[in-house]
Amino acid sequence: MADTDTDGRRTEEMSLDELREEIRNIDREIVELIAQRTYVAESVAEVKRERDIPTTDESQEEAVMERAGENAERFDVDSNLVKAVFRLLIELNKVEQRESR
Repeated sequence: MADTDTDGRRTEEMSLDELREEIRNIDREIVELIAQRTYVAESVAEVKRERDIPTTDESQEEAVMERAGENAERFDVDSNLVKAVFRLLIELNKVEQRESR
Protein backbone atom coordinates (compact mmCIF):
# COMPACT_ATOMS: atom_id res chain seq x y z
CA MET A 1 0.00 0.00 0.00
CA ALA A 2 1.43 3.40 -0.96
CA ASP A 3 1.77 6.23 1.54
CA THR A 4 -0.69 9.08 1.13
CA ASP A 5 -0.74 12.66 2.35
CA THR A 6 -3.60 14.27 4.27
CA ASP A 7 -5.47 14.91 1.00
CA GLY A 8 -5.25 11.23 0.03
CA ARG A 9 -2.70 11.73 -2.76
CA ARG A 10 0.07 9.21 -3.22
CA THR A 11 3.37 10.65 -1.96
CA GLU A 12 5.14 9.25 -5.02
CA GLU A 13 3.00 11.55 -7.19
CA MET A 14 3.85 14.67 -5.18
CA SER A 15 6.72 16.98 -6.05
CA LEU A 16 9.34 18.04 -3.54
CA ASP A 17 7.75 21.50 -3.38
CA GLU A 18 4.34 19.97 -2.67
CA LEU A 19 5.80 17.83 0.09
CA ARG A 20 7.52 20.86 1.63
CA GLU A 21 4.27 22.79 1.45
CA GLU A 22 2.59 19.91 3.27
CA ILE A 23 5.23 20.15 6.00
CA ARG A 24 4.72 23.92 6.24
CA ASN A 25 1.00 23.38 6.71
CA ILE A 26 1.57 20.73 9.37
CA ASP A 27 4.07 22.98 11.17
CA ARG A 28 1.50 25.80 11.23
CA GLU A 29 -1.11 23.41 12.64
CA ILE A 30 1.33 22.25 15.32
CA VAL A 31 1.98 25.85 16.38
CA GLU A 32 -1.76 26.57 16.38
CA LEU A 33 -2.36 23.55 18.64
CA ILE A 34 0.45 24.62 20.98
CA ALA A 35 -1.15 28.08 21.19
CA GLN A 36 -4.55 26.51 21.98
CA ARG A 37 -2.98 24.27 24.62
CA THR A 38 -1.17 27.26 26.16
CA TYR A 39 -4.41 29.24 26.32
CA VAL A 40 -6.19 26.39 28.13
CA ALA A 41 -3.19 25.94 30.45
CA GLU A 42 -3.43 29.65 31.32
CA SER A 43 -7.08 29.11 32.21
CA VAL A 44 -6.06 26.18 34.42
CA ALA A 45 -3.50 28.44 36.12
CA GLU A 46 -6.19 31.04 36.77
CA VAL A 47 -8.45 28.45 38.39
CA LYS A 48 -5.52 27.21 40.49
CA ARG A 49 -4.81 30.78 41.66
CA GLU A 50 -8.46 31.40 42.54
CA ARG A 51 -8.65 28.16 44.52
CA ASP A 52 -5.13 28.45 45.98
CA ILE A 53 -4.11 25.13 44.42
CA PRO A 54 -0.36 24.44 43.96
CA THR A 55 1.08 25.02 40.49
CA THR A 56 2.58 21.53 40.27
CA ASP A 57 0.32 18.46 40.15
CA GLU A 58 2.52 15.42 39.68
CA SER A 59 -0.37 12.99 39.21
CA GLN A 60 -1.75 15.17 36.40
CA GLU A 61 1.69 15.43 34.81
CA GLU A 62 2.02 11.64 34.92
CA ALA A 63 -1.41 11.27 33.30
CA VAL A 64 -0.40 13.68 30.52
CA MET A 65 2.81 11.74 29.91
CA GLU A 66 0.91 8.44 29.89
CA ARG A 67 -1.53 9.79 27.28
CA ALA A 68 1.36 11.16 25.22
CA GLY A 69 3.01 7.73 25.18
CA GLU A 70 -0.24 5.98 24.27
CA ASN A 71 -0.93 8.44 21.45
CA ALA A 72 2.62 8.04 20.16
CA GLU A 73 2.16 4.29 19.99
CA ARG A 74 -1.24 4.64 18.33
CA PHE A 75 0.27 6.79 15.57
CA ASP A 76 3.49 4.75 15.38
CA VAL A 77 5.69 7.68 16.46
CA ASP A 78 8.73 7.43 18.74
CA SER A 79 7.30 7.51 22.26
CA ASN A 80 10.45 9.05 23.77
CA LEU A 81 10.36 11.92 21.29
CA VAL A 82 6.69 12.63 21.94
CA LYS A 83 7.19 12.47 25.71
CA ALA A 84 10.15 14.87 25.44
CA VAL A 85 7.95 17.37 23.60
CA PHE A 86 5.24 17.04 26.25
CA ARG A 87 7.78 17.42 29.09
CA LEU A 88 8.83 20.70 27.49
CA LEU A 89 5.22 21.86 27.12
CA ILE A 90 4.50 21.00 30.76
CA GLU A 91 7.62 22.80 31.99
CA LEU A 92 6.77 25.90 29.95
CA ASN A 93 3.25 25.93 31.39
CA LYS A 94 4.58 25.51 34.93
CA VAL A 95 6.99 28.43 34.48
CA GLU A 96 4.18 30.63 33.17
CA GLN A 97 1.92 29.60 36.05
CA ARG A 98 4.60 30.43 38.63
CA GLU A 99 5.37 33.77 37.00
CA SER A 100 1.71 34.76 36.97
CA ARG A 101 1.26 34.15 40.72
